[in-house]
Amino acid sequence: MNRHSLPRGLSAWHPVCLISTVFGCGLLPLAPGTWGSAAALPLAWLVRDAYGIPGLVAAAAGAFLLGLWSTTIYVRRSSEADPGPIVIDELAGQLLVLTIAPLQWGWFVTGLVLFRVFDIIKPWPASWAERRFKNGLGVMLDDIFAAAYAGAALYALVVIFP
Repeated sequence: MNRHSLPRGLSAWHPVCLISTVFGCGLLPLAPGTWGSAAALPLAWLVRDAYGIPGLVAAAAGAFLLGLWSTTIYVRRSSEADPGPIVIDELAGQLLVLTIAPLQWGWFVTGLVLFRVFDIIKPWPASWAERRFKNGLGVMLDDIFAAAYAGAALYALVVIFP
């Protein structure tokens, strides 16, 4: 299976693929994780503007739970532990980070950059979760840990540069 193909027996229109790839964002070339994170920005803006931080926390939790379900099936049908096209984990983590960001595009972009950095370097316990769990939980959990680091860094920046 190459980086942009789907698991056997699942079409791009299957709910598992639509959710796991965030409606195809994970199938885009060059850094699918960044596309998945970027997809969270307008969604987070709309949810945050309409429902505030509690709404954004609920959206992140919903994305995590949907992602846990869909990635478990996706990984089971795939030959990889964390297939590249899965980006629902980035969406859930990015939504969580953006609960810290003031409702300004500059802060949202800063949150995106910080999340991508921590998602790529995977400091402990993100690296542990990725190695420990070889299923949908591992795919989803490492991004939640990366989001915690990115959220802490973003919070520090918001405090220093209000």
